[in-house]
Amino acid sequence: MAAPVHATPDDTTTLVVFGACGDLSSRLLLPALGQLLALEQSRRIRLIGADREDWTDDQLRAVVAASFSSADAEASVDQLSIEYLRCDLMEPDQVRALLGGLPERSALYFAVPPSVAAAACASLSPDDLPAGSMLVLEKPFGTDEASAAELNTTLTRLVPERQVFRVDHFLGRSTTLNLLGARFANRLLPPVWNAEHVESVTIVFDESLGLEGRAGYYDGAGAMDDMIQSHLLQVLAVLAMEEPAALDEIDFREATTAVLRATHVWKDDPVSASRRARYAAGTVGTVPLPSYVDEPGVDPSRGTETLAEATFEVRNARWAGVPFTLRSGKAIGDPRQLITVRFRPVRHLPNGFTGSAEGAELRFWLGPDRMDLEINVNGAADPLELERATLSTEFGEGALRAYAEVLSSILDGDPMLAVRGDAAEQCWRIVDPIARAWEHGDVPLEEYAAGSGGPAGWTTSH
Repeated sequence: MAAPVHATPDDTTTLVVFGACGDLSSRLLLPALGQLLALEQSRRIRLIGADREDWTDDQLRAVVAASFSSADAEASVDQLSIEYLRCDLMEPDQVRALLGGLPERSALYFAVPPSVAAAACASLSPDDLPAGSMLVLEKPFGTDEASAAELNTTLTRLVPERQVFRVDHFLGRSTTLNLLGARFANRLLPPVWNAEHVESVTIVFDESLGLEGRAGYYDGAGAMDDMIQSHLLQVLAVLAMEEPAALDEIDFREATTAVLRATHVWKDDPVSASRRARYAAGTVGTVPLPSYVDEPGVDPSRGTETLAEATFEVRNARWAGVPFTLRSGKAIGDPRQLITVRFRPVRHLPNGFTGSAEGAELRFWLGPDRMDLEINVNGAADPLELERATLSTEFGEGALRAYAEVLSSILDGDPMLAVRGDAAEQCWRIVDPIARAWEHGDVPLEEYAAGSGGPAGWTTSH
């Protein structure tokens, strides 16, 4: 049985981390908490770590100290009270015993595999939770549209939707949020932010990293579910949404969800609109990588892709007819992480100009964060010969890491940067036709050498 939880001062937020002994907690969640506390020095947190391991309070403190040190936030440990409670999420009585001693408005962060979090929530009743409890879950939210809907039913049976935080740290990335300023704080962009002027949009998030020991999760997900379904569709929604009345939990989330409801596979043909591949042995930089199928824990028969690309259409008055191509891959040489909005060329170019007059390109780079605008200008040597010029500005990194930004909103009870339940279902609805085509073998699983740019002919990121 879990030990009783002591009373908490009114000005302290209680954060329970289920899975406190795991990699997600030490590598991402706790460093983000350290950074948040270093910035917000008046904030006080009661941290309760819970897991199946026979840890002590001191062992958890050591992990917290190391995690905070990695975020240059060693001194912020003093803003925490730290406890460790042994609790197996698969034992409902242990979970109820822990929950029974918590104060109101506690944040319950499930830093565990999504299937474990879903099973634990299914075993609880609303009476088991302290009033105002916030449930925090990591992706993926289900495995398809039907399972996402079932999970949402479970969660909203326990607490109201605004108390459910489906974490997508991409919504806390400074560049994703900077899209809002570029789009809505400048008169230059709104008149051309539509299908009449935009030819295509690409969102690419390629990584040089390989599997990095994550076969237990990744081999069951792949690049499509891990990145495109769960992250890049959210970026698409921010890029394409109508201007919200306010940047708050209601208007912002309704605007992004409306985009997802209108999004479909390009020409309703998942075979021609998608591609997949996985990496073979190669070298990324100076680091040799084995073939994906030879990575520890990988089941080659799954046919898991490490590079996925799909093209979609947002079928509304603003965007109908514009292809939105989303791509993400692992073990890519010279990886790019950017959003590219390509504008249509001018309808007519006066006689006398020479050179190309391709459409302008607006690019948002996702680390280091910057924005480029590439346009046609007169050449230096010959004023009538057109050349390309790039105007560039660096974005601020933002005071908080993406995870810290999301964590701050959780502790403040503000779900604006959380994925709404129906949005999670829509993301699965959008990619489910592709999943079925891949399961049937209608789209070949291609191969690329680790360290290359992908299979021959894949030029989306270049």
